[in-house]
Amino acid sequence: MSFPPPRQSVRRDWFKSRSSSSTGSCVEVKFDGDRVLIRDSKNRLNSASSPDLEPVITVTAAQWAVFLDEFTLRVAPQAGRALSVETTPGGGTVLRAIEDGTTLTYTAAEWQSFLDGVRAGEFAYPAVLT
Repeated sequence: MSFPPPRQSVRRDWFKSRSSSSTGSCVEVKFDGDRVLIRDSKNRLNSASSPDLEPVITVTAAQWAVFLDEFTLRVAPQAGRALSVETTPGGGTVLRAIEDGTTLTYTAAEWQSFLDGVRAGEFAYPAVLT
């Protein structure tokens, strides 16, 4: 698999694309061992939200690498994928975990910021690069 080089060392905290607004909601990712966790920061911004009830999608680093390659059209979609991407009638995006059906819904602007980060190599899992 070929990825652009990561712009930073392995991140252990939640992060978002550099093109995301500092105060806006966005796609957030966390590298945790051989897993990648994805969440929607809108849940974090809601003071009534309970962290234990917030949806988080978890995939392996290898599944994440395949997703990024498919999503950036580096490879054709493959069977057995871990994530699906659906466009809503209003122009937003739903990211769905195939295994358990967990969904995260993003606005068009939130998803575009994520895509900008993907194209810039910000979300490449560093361990997959070696």
